[in-house]
Amino acid sequence: MEIACNVTRQAPVIAELVNVATSPWRGGAETPCLEGDDLVREFVALVGERTRKAVLDDLDADVRLGELARELREVLMAEQAADQAALINAMIRKYGAQPYLVEDVGQPFHLHFHGSGGTCVEALGGEFATALALIVDGYGPDRFGQCEAHRCDAVYIDLTRNGSRRYCSSSCTARAKTAAYRSRRHA
Repeated sequence: MEIACNVTRQAPVIAELVNVATSPWRGGAETPCLEGDDLVREFVALVGERTRKAVLDDLDADVRLGELARELREVLMAEQAADQAALINAMIRKYGAQPYLVEDVGQPFHLHFHGSGGTCVEALGGEFATALALIVDGYGPDRFGQCEAHRCDAVYIDLTRNGSRRYCSSSCTARAKTAAYRSRRHA
């Protein structure tokens, strides 16, 4: 199903945007949150050529990406499913997410959900909000979280089959396992 494929491609982009713009501790190290042109440069490295060009052409992308990242973080950190749904619904309304069919080269028609705003970042806001809604619908509301590793406040989106993800990256998983092993050895 193409929607699932879009969600699996968008989930890491959403999490990375949130992390580079709003997480001062990542992977056990203090890392400055990116903003302005630095955030735009980092974000365009994550996305495809068409989106990259549109973001670079968006004159206010430096401000709008930071705002979008903060909105997305609020959704990913919501503790109650009802709060999460309300935040996602508000983003869908704000960005005017509308479905439409797209035929990419070499692919059959499939759905996209760009926002109806006049800028690329507003279009992405609608697409990302819809992706989060589809994740909640298909996987459940408990698939978003903050890394449980020491000195890491990065977020993750868990698309695993069993919903067991607790860390933002394999390096944080390894750090947590190493710390638990050392703790058991010293006890």
